[in-house]
Parts: sequence; structure tokens; C-alpha cells
Amino acid sequence: MLNVAIKAARAAGAIINRAALDVESVRISQKQINDFVTEVDHASEKAIIETLLTAYPGHGIMAEESGSQYGARDSEFVWIIDPLDGTTNFIHGFPVYCVSIALAVRGKVEQAVIYDPTRNDLFTATKGRGAYMNERRIRVSKRTQLKESLISTGFPFRPGDNFKNYLNIMADVMQRTAGLRRPGAAALDLAYVAAGFTEGFFETGLSIWDVAAGSLLVTEAGGLVGNFTGEADFLEQRECLAGAPRIYGQLVPILSKYSKFASAGDKASVRQAADNLDVAVLPQDGAADADAAPAAERPAHGEDRSASSANGLF
Repeated sequence: MLNVAIKAARAAGAIINRAALDVESVRISQKQINDFVTEVDHASEKAIIETLLTAYPGHGIMAEESGSQYGARDSEFVWIIDPLDGTTNFIHGFPVYCVSIALAVRGKVEQAVIYDPTRNDLFTATKGRGAYMNERRIRVSKRTQLKESLISTGFPFRPGDNFKNYLNIMADVMQRTAGLRRPGAAALDLAYVAAGFTEGFFETGLSIWDVAAGSLLVTEAGGLVGNFTGEADFLEQRECLAGAPRIYGQLVPILSKYSKFASAGDKASVRQAADNLDVAVLPQDGAADADAAPAAERPAHGEDRSASSANGLF
């Protein structure tokens, strides 16, 4: 099954690479503010689904663009597909995006493929058999100190996202780490945690196709995955925290108060911090205009249940 998923991912990657040669001509539509889909997403998804269902016509499909309209509705085998994770990067020519494919068997992810077509990097994992990058075994970082660690995340971009809350999260994390990065493709972020390129990753608002494959890669590489409070059933909760075990353990106490499942006291303190941000960080009315140069002068231009992507997927 893994080989079929690899074949599907490479077929999708070929479509993406051809389109990237003339990205300006790609047709783009907007699902909501700052959330885009292209004809390349659809073509990539079609190629993946055709490859998978040709080999396994009795399997189910859960895909970002087409949902579950293809494949068997009641199958114990469900392919979870993100045909182009990082669409916004792609349409800007920013080469950080990937194809993500996972197979869940009776609700537990057992196969995972993440393919980066710009670098021809292939990440794979099979439950109980380890994680690999380009056929070489990978493991999470050996770093144990958060202050020495590189952490990746995603920024809020949808209507209703709590921007001020995220500023506080970033402030809490940044001052304790070697650096915070926002590449813009959650599946690839998780693959990089698995490979030890970064020590951890966190983000909210993610869907199952964003994290299904990557979560198996991380756990098979020796890492932990859960929500912000350390609970393993994160996919239903749209909070994802992943990392090397010691780093994961240090991030949970920092992020747990920002979880939707935090205590009432923690939530109150977070709200107060967000209110204070209005005064401490955000410019007062007219301040930005006063400080800006005239246009002519400006240059032109919890309990330990964390650890398995195989728990609580559906």
C-alpha cells in the first residue's frame, strides 16, 4: 500500500512541478479570506484519487477539495489526502509546499507519505516500521533544551482567528527558544520535526488532511504528537503540538493555557494578556500615521496520553 501511495504522490508532484514553471497562468479561486484553491490542487487531487482507487477500488477517500465523494463510504480503509499543502506559498512561487497522503485503517493511521516536489524529498512511514526520508531512516532531534531548539508554527489567517492570542503565544515561545519559524505548510513542518530539522511544531485550526500523514512520521521517528494540553486525540480538537519527547514536554506547560480545554483561570489570564496587548503593542489611533514617512519620502516598492497518531483519528 505504501508503494501505491508513493506512486500517487509522485504523480501529483509532477503536476505541481509543471504548473510551477508558469505559476502566473494558474487559475486561482478563493474559498474564504486568505484561503485559496487552484486548478493545480484539483488536478493533483484527481491524479492521487485515480491512482489509489485503481489499485484499491474498495477503499474510502477523505480529500481536502472533494471531501468524501469518491471511494467507498463504509470502508475500513480510508485515504486522507491533501493534494497541495501550502497553496498560498505555491501561488506566490515560494517553494515550500507538499503532497500529503495517509491511510487510516479502522480509524488509525498506518501509512504516510509526504512528498516535497521542489526538492524531490520523499518522507514515508509505516506503523511500527519507522520513518524515512529518501529511503534513509530518520529520527527526531536529540536536543533536550528548549532554549537550543528551533520551533515551527503557523500564523492565524482566517476570519475569526484570534490574532492577539497568537501574538502572546509567539512571545511566550520565542523568548524560550533558539527561534520560531513559519514555513506555511503544516504537513512539511511535521515531516521536518520527524527528520530532526526542527525540534517542535504547534498550530491551531488544522484539518485532518493537514496532519494525518505528518503525525505518523513524527511518532515513527520517536517523537510525540498531541494537543496543547498533551492529550493524544488532537485531530478532533484542531490543536496540534509535535516534537522530540523532551522538547514536547517543555512546550506543553507553555501552550496548555492557550488550549480551548484550558482551565477557567488560565483562560481568564490569557484574555487579560490579550487585552493588555492593545495598550502595550498595538498603535494608538493616529500613531501609525504620525510615525509614517510621507508617501513621497518612502522608497518605491495534562495527563500523559500524548504520543500516537494512531489514537482518536475519527
